[in-house]
Amino acid sequence: MAASIRIHPLPGVPEVRPGDDLAALLLGALAGQDLRLASGDVIVVAQKVVSKAEGSRAALPDVAPRPWAQRWASQWSKDPRQVELVLRESCRVVRAERGILVCETWHGFVCANAGVDLSNSGAPEVAVLLPEDPDRSARLLRQSILERTGCAVGVIVADSFGRPWRNGLTQAALGVAGVLPAADLRGQADTEGRPMHVTVIAVADELASAADLVCGKTARIPAALIRGAPGVALTADPGSASGKELLRPPEQDLFR
Repeated sequence: MAASIRIHPLPGVPEVRPGDDLAALLLGALAGQDLRLASGDVIVVAQKVVSKAEGSRAALPDVAPRPWAQRWASQWSKDPRQVELVLRESCRVVRAERGILVCETWHGFVCANAGVDLSNSGAPEVAVLLPEDPDRSARLLRQSILERTGCAVGVIVADSFGRPWRNGLTQAALGVAGVLPAADLRGQADTEGRPMHVTVIAVADELASAADLVCGKTARIPAALIRGAPGVALTADPGSASGKELLRPPEQDLFR
């Protein structure tokens, strides 16, 4: 158990455009804070800047809404083009009620609006979509940082998710590289010697939420460096970790 954990926000990242070198921008932000990477650090980066750099976005004027999207938008005062994008990014609509669309994305994430977001998109009439493969995004970012600094770090691509049982948003790890996303404590004894049967800690989600405490939603700080986090198991093979490990299998989903 580490004695302390330190979370450093990384301000100074400019507006990210398609094709930008995100690793270079993050390293520049680190230098601006007089921070030097060390192997074992974890960088948490907002999904939105990853999507922008990769060009995962859509221009609303190019979107032709289907009839259902038009009816739903009219009923709930929504933009039918955004509704159409939500449907395109979804493999199923989990719930459609009171103007809220909860969808399962093609990645397997269950979230509001399938992750389609118009806020802070960097341009008018543009929606930001989730990365095509968040794990791949994390791996590529980690590899680029490793090649430039020699430091083997963990990378988490994070986004805001609601929760079915509680109010408020928290962060979820969509993509993971270099750090094991979960700590499986099943079979270990608790403090009184009883074996634990179901305890699996979503470490990557906890790190993502911890980073959000210093990044915020309106400060334009898209990333944070976490150092000394307890319970983090770094892996030399970034492909051995995946954010999908935190998705509950359908056969275990009591709400499906």
